[in-house]
Amino acid sequence: MSPATTKPDTTTTAPSTSRGYTFGERGTQNIAKGMAHAYQRPTFTDKHEERKWALQHMAGAFRVFARKGYTEGTAGHISIRDPVDPNTFWINPLGKHFGLIKASDLVHVDHEGKILLDGAQTAINAAGFVIHSALHAARPDVNAACHTHWTYGKAWSALGKPLDMINQDVCTFYNSHAVYEDFGGVALEAEEGVKIAEAIGNGKGAILQNHGLITVGNTVDEATYLFTLMEKSCQVQLAAQAALLPGEKLKIISDEEAAYCEYKDADPETLYTEFQPDYEMEIYLNDDFLN
Repeated sequence: MSPATTKPDTTTTAPSTSRGYTFGERGTQNIAKGMAHAYQRPTFTDKHEERKWALQHMAGAFRVFARKGYTEGTAGHISIRDPVDPNTFWINPLGKHFGLIKASDLVHVDHEGKILLDGAQTAINAAGFVIHSALHAARPDVNAACHTHWTYGKAWSALGKPLDMINQDVCTFYNSHAVYEDFGGVALEAEEGVKIAEAIGNGKGAILQNHGLITVGNTVDEATYLFTLMEKSCQVQLAAQAALLPGEKLKIISDEEAAYCEYKDADPETLYTEFQPDYEMEIYLNDDFLN
């Protein structure tokens, strides 16, 4: 396996680029001008209210995945750590199309695999449980994780390589994504989930060789946006490589500029906001997922 590289503390090792562009503080103030960013992450004093909000956003994430076509039979899952009992998590029911999932369809499960009574009473994906339970156990900062088997992520995963920093957007994953090279088949054994979690390390996600993609975040909004970005980045890289003429090479962004982009655009607060336009669109199209 190829674990994600630990990012340096850019504020101390590189307070500005060679052009004099300063790193400063992270946050949405870097991308919003004139007024505060319109999509501020809410805070809660009532953990049950936070749970309701998180489950609605999780259901919205599935609708976004459905609209973008991220379906492959019964494969694919999103999970969130339960705000009320952080030793448990919520995941989607087995076999329900992402485009039909509502907040009330989500399943609450503990780390032994027991289906808890305050969620939907139905089966979950066994491989999904293995992967997500290991991630939530390994990363206290990870409150959500996304994994599906879609076209470009699967295609790029067959190369067993990390994404190249070939455009501004993919720099979100600069030194913060990994390649899990040790594919062990369908993730039905606990060891496979542990190995995937170890490969991600402290990063934002991983390319699972011969399998697909997985992303993590402090919120389901962050993890979902990162997944859509990683999937699109795989598509863009495949297209760029296919367009090369003999003797040509891709133009790679320098480490300095890639680090600057990651620092300015890829903190949890900013990544949360990047999902909100898609979430708002789902509410406009059909808000029944909120129930």
